[in-house]
Amino acid sequence: MLKCETFSNTLKLSYVTDVTFCTADKKKSDLPILSSPCSVFLSVLSSSRMVLEMAKCLDVSNAMFGSRSWIGGLFNRFGNKRNEKILDYPLTPIQEQRLQKLQDRLQVPFDETRPDHQEALRALWHIAFPNVALKGLISEQWKEMGWQGCNPSTDFRGCGFISLENLLFYGRTYPASFRRLLFKQDGDRSTWEYPFAVAGINVSFMLIQMLDLYSGKPKNLPGFNFIKLLGEDEGAFDVLYCAAFELMDAQWLAMQASYMEFNEVLQATRTQLLRELSLEDVHRIHDLPAYNLLYQ
Repeated sequence: MLKCETFSNTLKLSYVTDVTFCTADKKKSDLPILSSPCSVFLSVLSSSRMVLEMAKCLDVSNAMFGSRSWIGGLFNRFGNKRNEKILDYPLTPIQEQRLQKLQDRLQVPFDETRPDHQEALRALWHIAFPNVALKGLISEQWKEMGWQGCNPSTDFRGCGFISLENLLFYGRTYPASFRRLLFKQDGDRSTWEYPFAVAGINVSFMLIQMLDLYSGKPKNLPGFNFIKLLGEDEGAFDVLYCAAFELMDAQWLAMQASYMEFNEVLQATRTQLLRELSLEDVHRIHDLPAYNLLYQ
């Protein structure tokens, strides 16, 4: 059964005792049962392979029961014929260098024992709440930003340190947009809003999968087009993240969505980004239509 509780108008599903999902051979297997009534969002998949397997066959009747649903049930594969046309495209030296640097970032897990990672978390708090002193890296205060528990490090396990870097870049580079989404300042908002920080991690993960960045070289069309943008701007991924977050919020409002529709909203965001990355007149990351949302 699911026990629901609220915090700052954000719904949290707190306890799961009986959930099943379909395995690749279409049989049903039991998910691990959580042994304590902690937020199920803290049960984050630890490898992209597990996530992809969940994405293929997740069957929860559209109910969000944790990070497996938020992160895992969103992605479609492209047709093989379209991919075959771009499998062997050459990279320029600058594209290859910047892609490798970005992929190196993907391999860095969040480590709560590292001083630089701790400082990054404190910096994020200061950006979000500059006039509120943080009591500690483990504190109930973090829930105000949309983390699922009092220790944000547990949420980072699904995507690693790059998702914190993305949030920091967003807050530092586009502070007005960052705060507008954090505090849900625009539009007719839902009673049950998405949690800002955890949604940000999902946006990072969605982009990584959409662009096929775990491959040695992206083998799909949006990944191919993104590499060209990366060759023009080393910060293209971080800027794309900010635009994607804004686009996700715009989709949320347009769909009049609530917490239980977050998967559909993120899928709609992904679909729109794929369209924009396929436009012929997009030569820089700033040419994407979604980029304009950052300055509304």
